Amino acid sequence: MLQTPEKFLRWSSGLIASMALFAIMWLTLIDVTGRKFFNHSVPGGLELTEILMVIVIFGALPLVSWRSEHVVFDSLDAVIPVWLKGIQARLVHLVCAGTFGLLAWLMTTRAQRFAEYGDTTVHLQLAISPVAWLMAALLLLTALVHAVFVFSPPIPVTHGETAP
Repeated sequence: MLQTPEKFLRWSSGLIASMALFAIMWLTLIDVTGRKFFNHSVPGGLELTEILMVIVIFGALPLVSWRSEHVVFDSLDAVIPVWLKGIQARLVHLVCAGTFGLLAWLMTTRAQRFAEYGDTTVHLQLAISPVAWLMAALLLLTALVHAVFVFSPPIPVTHGETAP
C-alpha cells in the first residue's frame, strides 16, 4: 500500500540529498587539490558547501522520517504497556507533523522576505530565497510523512533493508 510514497521519497528527497552530497564531495576534492598544488582554492567554496549541506540535511528529513531512522528515546519502552505504545506513536507523529508544518510555514515567511529584499550570498551573490523555498517544501513534505503515520502505522524497516 505504501510502496509508492517510498519510491516517490527516494526519487525526490533522497535523490536531492544524494546529489548534493556528491557535489560536496567533488567540491571538497577540487578545493583541497587546488589549495595543495596550485595555492588557490575554489572561489566561494565555503558558500557552496553551506548551501549544499542545507540541501543534504533538509533533503534527507522526509526519507529519514518515512523509514523511522531518526533518533529514538526508548528508555521507557520497557514500562509502557503494549496498548499504549500505538497511541504514543500516533501522538508523537501528530506532534512531529505539527512541528514540521509550523517550521515549513515559518520558512516560507523567511523565504518570502529573502525574495523581497533580494538577499544573496556574500561572495558569489547567489540568491538565498530559492534555497529557503526548497527548505520549506522539504519541511512540508516531512510534515506530510508524519501526518500519514498518524493514521497508518509506520512500515517496519530493519537496518540496511528497504520496505517491502
